[in-house]
Amino acid sequence: MISLLKLTATISLFIFFSCSQSFGGEHKILSWDEAVKTAKGQTVDWYMWGGSPAVNRYVNGFLAKNLKEKYGITLRQVPVKDIAEVVSKLVVEKQAGKKSGGNVDLMWINGENFRTCKSNNLLYGPFADVLPNIKYVDRTNPAVANDFGTPVENMESPWGSAQVVMIYDSARISRPPQSIPALIEWIHSNPGRFTYPAPPDFTGSVFIRHFFYNASGSVDKWQEKYTDEDLQQAADATYTQLLELKPFLWQKGATYPESPVRMNTLFADGVIDFSFSYHQGEASRNILDGLFPESVRTYVFEEGTIGNTHFVTIPYNAKDKAAAMVVANYLLSPEAQLIKADPEMWGDFPVVNLDRLPKEWQQKFLELPRGKATLTDKELQAHQLPEPPSKILIHLEKGWQKHVLKGR
Repeated sequence: MISLLKLTATISLFIFFSCSQSFGGEHKILSWDEAVKTAKGQTVDWYMWGGSPAVNRYVNGFLAKNLKEKYGITLRQVPVKDIAEVVSKLVVEKQAGKKSGGNVDLMWINGENFRTCKSNNLLYGPFADVLPNIKYVDRTNPAVANDFGTPVENMESPWGSAQVVMIYDSARISRPPQSIPALIEWIHSNPGRFTYPAPPDFTGSVFIRHFFYNASGSVDKWQEKYTDEDLQQAADATYTQLLELKPFLWQKGATYPESPVRMNTLFADGVIDFSFSYHQGEASRNILDGLFPESVRTYVFEEGTIGNTHFVTIPYNAKDKAAAMVVANYLLSPEAQLIKADPEMWGDFPVVNLDRLPKEWQQKFLELPRGKATLTDKELQAHQLPEPPSKILIHLEKGWQKHVLKGR
């Protein structure tokens, strides 16, 4: 979902007025009552990565139906390959002075795309603190308060949480490699049986960030102050590791899957022995959909895997901002979060804190079935690593293209 254009940042001030606010003097932030009243009859064009059948089914089925029935809102999904393309379009519109009537009402976003939007004043807000259902979210959680190191400050609303899991077929491999060093050794011993999507694909990008942590010998260092020299040294060590692996990959590293969907196909066809996902429940979902065999399972590395929060946000010139706010609020409702978490629907993990929900909803979440390939929350949380700041993500993506893909 993520790649980034390097853009010049502009800063604007937040000015607050009683129950309504204005941002940069360009637009008024609606109160909740104003949003609900105005939203009826509006159409929300939601631009989002469209590569997951489960996500698409949830959005176009459950969400669209309930938003129409409850609020009179038409939800229209606009699937894209990379949300960065939409961000680029907003940059052009901003430079051209298009202040209203934009085609994009809502975006599924996180990471450097959010940083680009926020730093270039491309967003409507702050709006998330206006949403009644935000009370169910623990906004003191660092993974919610910050998006890849960028303070959220109510400019986007959380939608779900995610953590990387490795995917393997237990019928083929009884004990998969339990760490990055062990995986490197396995790849050398099993040439042609492993690959990963080419960054800046989001899944491929997070894979190389695990190698970055391994090559640098630290996770915590990158959450604090570090120098450009520190970053370059760790990045160079990462590229060296990945270059050494290249001839042992599928197709001898001459080509890489263009997406996680392609990687999953290679895995399902038995061409490679591992896949991986930035979604804890995807393997279980693919078993239910008949894409993976029943023997597929997931695991996390002993040193942990990276996790984060994904969000929705509203562009500064969205045509139907009121309805977009109502949609963002409904996404945080216990009902919508519960259905989203059901592996029969999507299996995405909730961003709401169960302790903040009414008792009857807490019980419903506890009774949710868990897919046969899905790890427990306890197992995942005990092995969760934070994302590095967006600056590192961008640096690694560009460096991979230059040093690993092109071998320069």
